[in-house]
Amino acid sequence: MSRLPPRLPRRALLALAAGVPTLARSHVARATPIVVTDVNGRAVSLPRPPERIVLGFHFEEFTAVAGPAGWEKVVGFSRALWAGWRPASFIRYQAVIPRLADMPDVGNTEDQTFSLEKVLSLRPDLLILADWSVKQLGPQLAQLEALGIPVVAIDYNAQVPERHVASTRALGQATGNTERGEALAQLYAGKVADLERRVRDVPTHPKVYIELGQGGADTIGNTYAGTMWARIFDLLRLQNIAAGHIAGNWGPLNPEWVLAADPAAIFIAGSSWVNRPNAVRTGFDATLAETRTSLAPYARRKGWAELSAIRTGQLFAIEHGLCRCLPDYAAMGYIGKQLLPDRFADLAPEEELRRFYADWLPVPFSGTWMARLTADGT
Repeated sequence: MSRLPPRLPRRALLALAAGVPTLARSHVARATPIVVTDVNGRAVSLPRPPERIVLGFHFEEFTAVAGPAGWEKVVGFSRALWAGWRPASFIRYQAVIPRLADMPDVGNTEDQTFSLEKVLSLRPDLLILADWSVKQLGPQLAQLEALGIPVVAIDYNAQVPERHVASTRALGQATGNTERGEALAQLYAGKVADLERRVRDVPTHPKVYIELGQGGADTIGNTYAGTMWARIFDLLRLQNIAAGHIAGNWGPLNPEWVLAADPAAIFIAGSSWVNRPNAVRTGFDATLAETRTSLAPYARRKGWAELSAIRTGQLFAIEHGLCRCLPDYAAMGYIGKQLLPDRFADLAPEEELRRFYADWLPVPFSGTWMARLTADGT
């Protein structure tokens, strides 16, 4: 867990927050209070519809619920978590939401740059953060709330369907888009229920392995247990070979155990990371040829030629961002289709993803997000 800077001195807090209470109270008398139930079941009271929002993460989910117009009320965000982690995505959204280019950056808890001072200087009347970020804030969260700045937690990382649904409803309530949030929540719940129905009585539970492909085949990347991709495997009733073999929720798996477990399929999570020349390339800008070329070195790892997954052509690339988002059901469908083809034959996972973008987001879907390395390695 990241360690944050110590809490600000009381005198500094009072000086920075001088304008915050005035802003928060200015329309209370003539506005109807809003109660938002966040992902943790906390009833967060907003004295009026928020006009100055600071957003920490889950930017596309915010956009799906609030629409591009919702960004007119955002006064600051954690830039690195979007522009740095998924630059191909950020560039496209910046084209349709130009104010993203100059929007103030409040830092983030992941790399210990989150600035309470910067947040207060923006005079927000709502702070929306990923639940993992809320937990990392520690005493700074109490400082914010003491200054009258409501904090709403949302969570798509845990890969718990009920938390996806609760987070989507919370975004709808907080941004004044309750009907749109409810429609998305019901869409998601329905998609997941269909997936669960398909695997409810599967007689076999194939072994599967996933690895973060950020450093390339010469680096053993993180795998997952109990969260993110691991939760997707659990939902599909697949055997995650990392379960019980890594410390915590993510970390590298012993290469010898991968060989001994002999998974039926291997997925390498890629993205559009910057300054990662050996990474598996997926996402908006990736062509199928580029994705396969960046994936091919994994098939040549020491000992992997004898793995069932490699011998049967079951090595895949998949966009890492799909394990913590609203349309993650497209990734679930893709994984299920590879390992349980009889149960998922009628699904078209890429079309599911394309439809989500067309219906709910302001940027068109493009690129390669899920791909299989062909038998000849090309």
